[in-house]
Amino acid sequence: MAIECLVLGAGQEVGKSCVVVTINGKRIMFDCGMHMGYDDHRRYPDFSLISKSRDFDHSLDCVIITHFHLDHVGALPYFTEVCGYNGPIYMTYPTKALAPLMLEDFRKVLVDRRGEEEQFTSLHISQCMQKVIAIDLKQTLQVDDDLQIRAYYAGHVLGAAMFYAKVGESAMVYTGDYNMTPDRHLGAAQIDRLELDLLITESTYATTIRDSKYAREREFLKAVHECVAGGGKVLIPTFALGRAQELCILLDDYWERMNLKVPIYFSAGLTIQANMYYKILISWTSQKIKETYATRNAFDFKHVHNFDRSLINAPGPCVLFATPGMISGGFSLEVFKQWAPCEMNLITLPGYCVAGTVGHKLMSGKPTKIVLDKDTQIDVRCQIHQLSFSPHTDSKGIMDLARFLSPKNVILVHGEKPKMVSLKERIQSELRIPCYLPANCDTVHIPSTTYVKAHASNAFIRSCLNPNFRFLKRSKEENSDQVLRNTNSTAPLQKKHDIQFGYCCAAQLDNLEETGNRDGALSHSDKCSCLQLLFKELSTYFSGVNIQDLGEHLQVESFQVSVCLKDNCPYRIIDSPRKEAATIFFCCSWSAADEKLAREIISAIERFNLSDNLPCKNSK
Repeated sequence: MAIECLVLGAGQEVGKSCVVVTINGKRIMFDCGMHMGYDDHRRYPDFSLISKSRDFDHSLDCVIITHFHLDHVGALPYFTEVCGYNGPIYMTYPTKALAPLMLEDFRKVLVDRRGEEEQFTSLHISQCMQKVIAIDLKQTLQVDDDLQIRAYYAGHVLGAAMFYAKVGESAMVYTGDYNMTPDRHLGAAQIDRLELDLLITESTYATTIRDSKYAREREFLKAVHECVAGGGKVLIPTFALGRAQELCILLDDYWERMNLKVPIYFSAGLTIQANMYYKILISWTSQKIKETYATRNAFDFKHVHNFDRSLINAPGPCVLFATPGMISGGFSLEVFKQWAPCEMNLITLPGYCVAGTVGHKLMSGKPTKIVLDKDTQIDVRCQIHQLSFSPHTDSKGIMDLARFLSPKNVILVHGEKPKMVSLKERIQSELRIPCYLPANCDTVHIPSTTYVKAHASNAFIRSCLNPNFRFLKRSKEENSDQVLRNTNSTAPLQKKHDIQFGYCCAAQLDNLEETGNRDGALSHSDKCSCLQLLFKELSTYFSGVNIQDLGEHLQVESFQVSVCLKDNCPYRIIDSPRKEAATIFFCCSWSAADEKLAREIISAIERFNLSDNLPCKNSK
């Protein structure tokens, strides 16, 4: 069997994310976004490639949306209400709450301010969201008898999730957009160690390694402060959800510490609604936000106020957050036209801008003029400041995730081709994992895993380890049931048999209440630290044996041992009265040549008590 991946969007580009994956006959559409840089047929994915007859209900088993950004959800109402898809749609609870706000805001900008033809209506958005099934983090949802999906925390924006999908023994993860480092209002992406045939990951910053978050914050605050101190106005184009909250927290705190009186404004009424949801969905935010929530809600901004259009040309300095973030239209473009000709003013671009937008033109070099159309051009004399405040992970984060999950294959999407090529080479050379970067409308075929349970007698295994088969050539002249008795006509069977054994054993863990979890369960970091503790124990116990610590596993000859993080490991036999929460499991594999050594090591592991050496964390 194979996994088939059809890329309808974000193939060698950033925009209109949409990937259709077929796993063992089950077909899933991951994301259904629009391209912010186009206003023609290229805005939406080419859905006809899914089904020429446009019978999408029978062509797709489900649609999964990773988060509420328009390049991931913007085409969904069009696909369901105009194209006619009525099948199941899955997204997290925050995404279901916030996506309609983003969609309605975009529809208004498109129709009311730019005068474009309406692609979908407010009713379409409402009807579309009624079809959505909300899913919680780490909730395993059985779509049908064969297909199961699970969501993992992705950081990036409130409610963003990576999605795991499994059909039979074939499994994959689609990351959507994610961030491997925490910020002021969201935590870092978190995912279990999974056995995957395929990882499809974004690669927006495929070659970028960011410097310290605090250095970037200081640079941003310095640029803003210098501008307003000189009497200038600061325009921060940003989407109303995501970076807006991050930067508002940062500026609000800085204004309080510096006792600044310069007004900070937010243009979008959408933000009032968004902040309400942020307060409701506080459990999806960072640990620090949750810890301080009882005394102060971080989204109650003391120095941030709503902006009135009459203030665009008001005298004096100010800071204005205006949507949309890429200056692709709407109010941010309207303000940019007014403020760009003044040298005192500052435009600071905190994230990624798609090709074709005004933001992208500003980031590509300092232009003196921006041509919007044949009748409109803007003189650009203001300061342009670009900061990497994007919620996307950098190249180190992508490599860390690929190394952690160790999939059999990787597909890169949502990036620029030259940078993706560089990252592909790194993944293949450093991680030894086949990597692909398909363009839009390309299909990639990935071999998938198929496990067959087989029972074998000891005699059969012994015969396989020492094969001595001989085929007898049949004479062309004789009947098929006759064989030549001439020994010269016999030929040995040239076939190599490689038998690998596996066993999942448990080490003892007592007094687990000292590790900080009341229920006795080990954290992920504690489980991983157990491998290093096991290395020390084995090195002491087998002093004359060369045991290698290879990071992810320990190795002695052909024997390998690693921490098992699977809930249902096929190599595990639990016959002990101990609770599973009070047990650390190690997966072992070895060849027949090292059978005796393997038995000795496994026996030693099962006698060890690793909890004696675990770092103590006083529980509260």
